[in-house]
Amino acid sequence: MQRIFHTPEGVRDIIGEECAQKQLLQEKLRDVFRRYGCHEIETPTFEFFEVFGNEVGTIPSRELYKFFDREGNTLVLRPDFTPSVSRACASYFDPAGSPVSLFYTGKTFINHSSLRGQLKETTQIGVERFGDASADADAELLAMTVECLLASGLTEFQVSVGEVNYFKSLVAEAGLDEETVQELRELISQKNEFGVETLMREKKLPIHQTDAFTALPTLYGGRDVLDKARSITENEVALKAVERLQQIYDILSLYGYEKYISFDFGMLSKYRYYTGIIFHAYTYQTGEPLIKGGRYDQLLRHFGTPAPSVGFGIVIETLLLALSRQKLLQPLKDETEEILYAPGERAEAIRKAMELRSAGKPVRLTLKKEGPAR
Repeated sequence: MQRIFHTPEGVRDIIGEECAQKQLLQEKLRDVFRRYGCHEIETPTFEFFEVFGNEVGTIPSRELYKFFDREGNTLVLRPDFTPSVSRACASYFDPAGSPVSLFYTGKTFINHSSLRGQLKETTQIGVERFGDASADADAELLAMTVECLLASGLTEFQVSVGEVNYFKSLVAEAGLDEETVQELRELISQKNEFGVETLMREKKLPIHQTDAFTALPTLYGGRDVLDKARSITENEVALKAVERLQQIYDILSLYGYEKYISFDFGMLSKYRYYTGIIFHAYTYQTGEPLIKGGRYDQLLRHFGTPAPSVGFGIVIETLLLALSRQKLLQPLKDETEEILYAPGERAEAIRKAMELRSAGKPVRLTLKKEGPAR
């Protein structure tokens, strides 16, 4: 019975000042989305399993919270908003006719291993833009990313941008099998340059392909990285990916946000639905990305309405932790007025409380205790 006084592992209560700070942060971010012309959407907390199935390319099935309804359908607590919002967009909008920009706020649920010490329930807020395949759309989402972090109160952060087509084109050219690709992805994500080189030599790839893969873990930094990425391959698809990043960077310069942007050609997301740019936002004193996003032009095809799409999500708990560690959270003043009243003063107390509340002031009515406590 002692369990009724505790939450399960991976979830927690949020109360008092922390809860108020969380709500305030969410409203600041929603304000950014509204200023960019996005409209709010709510999707169900649980969906049919097929919305997040393996073919969608979301998290592994073993990390999903699954259960059954009375009809025997397999349902899933959403681990990620992008498939849910994509399903809704395909059901209610026509992104092929006109671009659609939607934003959301809600809980996500991932059954992480207990050994990882991560929260299993988090609050995510984000935006998805459907029906726009342009570099301008990518740049606008990145500009929105920067503005969200600035609105939160952060001043020192970096948005790292990659391009999955660069890696995929090199893999296709080399003809690597899936097992090798998976091992390669892990080595690149770990920035293990020596491991990549060893693996490629084992596969007896031509020297120019081995050199290209070996360079990926070190291919990150400022705008100059784009020139280096061009120099190590002649693959046309890879070069087009670099040119796309160049266009995005040039557009972001018009926003004045280029100083927040860096590039990382070794960035490889575990979500396989990404088809173009992917990006993570980081700040100091926290190892986890504050924001994750990217382009996923094939996902709406899964829901019967093919359309290019790009978006990002923010884990509120991670952003709050960064703000707290950097001492950027301002204490919130409780402006609630308390009215103490005896039973004979009830009518006057209620009248005064209603008058103040009508004027927009928070009021708490408290009946005075009479006699000794029992």
